Amino acid sequence: MTTPDNFLTIHDMIKQSFISTTLVHLLYEYIEKQGINGEELLGCPCPNSGDKGLSRYPLDQWQQDLEKAAVTLGTPHLGLCVGQLITAAHIGVLGYVILSCSNLAQALARFERYARLVYDAELVETRIENNCVILEWGIESGRPGPLVDEVAIVSLVQFARDITAKTWPLEAVSFVNPKPENTKIYDDYFGCHVAFEQKNTLIRFSAECLILPLRQPDPVLLNILEDQAESLLSKLPDSDNLKNDAANRAFEKKIRSEIIRLCSKGEPTLKNVAESMSITPRTLQRHLADRNLQFQPLLNELRGRLADEYLTDLRLQLAEIALLLGYSEQSSFNRAYKNWSGLTPRQARLKYTKTTDN
Repeated sequence: MTTPDNFLTIHDMIKQSFISTTLVHLLYEYIEKQGINGEELLGCPCPNSGDKGLSRYPLDQWQQDLEKAAVTLGTPHLGLCVGQLITAAHIGVLGYVILSCSNLAQALARFERYARLVYDAELVETRIENNCVILEWGIESGRPGPLVDEVAIVSLVQFARDITAKTWPLEAVSFVNPKPENTKIYDDYFGCHVAFEQKNTLIRFSAECLILPLRQPDPVLLNILEDQAESLLSKLPDSDNLKNDAANRAFEKKIRSEIIRLCSKGEPTLKNVAESMSITPRTLQRHLADRNLQFQPLLNELRGRLADEYLTDLRLQLAEIALLLGYSEQSSFNRAYKNWSGLTPRQARLKYTKTTDN
């Protein structure tokens, strides 16, 4: 089977993913704390973090560096150790934006918005279920391995604990990677049972933590820093486009499947689709806008395609097709279909029937 020219393999996606060079400094600092020269161990100097934090470091190289250090130091849980060293300086302007927020909820919103400045790999999905906040990462952009994932998750948790001055336990943590020999050190750090070999990487904690105040809120500075963060986002390298296209396709596939599912229930509204995806309508609108999409045209497109498919099935009555597309009345379906195709559903069915007979 041939591979299309525009198809991205998982390996390609990892190679096209990046982290900020400021984050790489964590590993060198940890190695130095063990009394070992980081540059000698890794065989290369610590990367320069100039360009106002825009310097990028390939994710596959980061993976290799961590694996080499873990083997040399004899520390299979290296990610757990490295991530705990995180400070605002290691995540650049994003770190200082978060420090200036008033509470954890505001900080998480900024993290979701500007995460690409530090970790430009898998997109995070944030939702609230049963009075719990869930942060979840899929594997659409590849699986860079336990050490990469653990540094990222531990850094996030450690930074959140530092800025709230609270070592609050989590309710659940899961990783997609194989189960390590020693799981107790993970349970002890996160304060909950940590699951491995799961479908997605996930963090879950009580929604009550969202109101935790931060230690250094500064609304004036926050506005200034957000302007800087927005400027930096707009200057990210064009080489990220292919990976982002893959993420966009995954998002579009997900929303399309939810719209189709809800059509059959007569509930294909923006609000209902957002709820089914465990996000707010406003967040869904923002994600659509980021991808130059609008909900109603997307809904119309899917309804039109489904309608054409249903009309070829002569076992379905037109009234049944209207219900399958989420219309409470056949007359509404008739008007909509004529706007899409220039034909009434009955005329379209007759056309399909003649084509089949021929």
